[in-house]
Amino acid sequence: MTNLKNLIKHKNRKKIVFTAGPASLIEQNLSNISPGFGRGDKNYNKTFLNVVSKIKKISGQTKVVTTQGSGSTALEIVALNFLKGKILIVSTGYYSERLFNITKFAKKTHKKIKSISKIDWKNLNKLTKEKFDWVWACPTETSLGLRIPIIELKKFAKKTNSKLALDATASIGLEKDHKLADVVSFSSCKGLFGLTGASFICYKKKPVNKVNSFVLNIKNLEQKKMTGPIHTIQSLEQILKKYNDFKKSVVNNKKRMLSKFKKYLVYSKKNQPLLCTFVNEKIVSKNKNVILYKPRLNINGSVVCHLGEVHLGKKAKGKILDLLKINE
Repeated sequence: MTNLKNLIKHKNRKKIVFTAGPASLIEQNLSNISPGFGRGDKNYNKTFLNVVSKIKKISGQTKVVTTQGSGSTALEIVALNFLKGKILIVSTGYYSERLFNITKFAKKTHKKIKSISKIDWKNLNKLTKEKFDWVWACPTETSLGLRIPIIELKKFAKKTNSKLALDATASIGLEKDHKLADVVSFSSCKGLFGLTGASFICYKKKPVNKVNSFVLNIKNLEQKKMTGPIHTIQSLEQILKKYNDFKKSVVNNKKRMLSKFKKYLVYSKKNQPLLCTFVNEKIVSKNKNVILYKPRLNINGSVVCHLGEVHLGKKAKGKILDLLKINE
């Protein structure tokens, strides 16, 4: 294990990440991985059940399925299996636009979706009369370093007589109130600090849509008819045991960021996500090992993400932020 610790220390020094995920490399990402074959493997099944139990608590949902793939894979599964009727997308940035495009694809695939609309997140209080079947939102929008409190999204969904679905890859574990949603989907590699390769769909009531796909049909995922993300699940078991310790590193980094770049902040406290921060100036670094986040939108400013010291857990003090400065 000493060699593994030294290897991880070396890797994290070679790449100092201020990106939206995956997080810095953690010993637990690798130490729990072993040969496994999924179905019929008693050791793996025990690990799988442990991880699912933790995911249920984190998401506040009663049912969890997982599959190999990215967070976008999970989003498409949500759209095909759950969405129907009138759909409203809360527009927050690049990733909410992805929700819109995935919903358009689902509408072409099955006849359950009747219409798709958008509403800017700043206008949630202005829409009072129109009713929808589903509201779909991204509570932490990393492309703009923006947070929409889930409780506000839930109030809006109630007002429009809608169910609420969340793209929670960047918010799960880090923000509260995911339990208020009807469906929550996310990947393993951002808010959960895990390896890439696993995606989760969490819900309370089973979907009723008929899905003409073997891979994307949630019934087949429930029955584990495909090989799951075995090694990612194995790594998550140990990470989730120490999750609050790792999360403290993000809290400490966020706190230091808000203090160090206070006069450059774009949003008020209510709209500050734990995972990242949007400032209105260009952030640069002279350190060749620093990897800065490049949002998929052209923005006036920079988004700095706070997953670069996750491996340090509660010992992290946000010292890597000393490597950043405003471009003057």
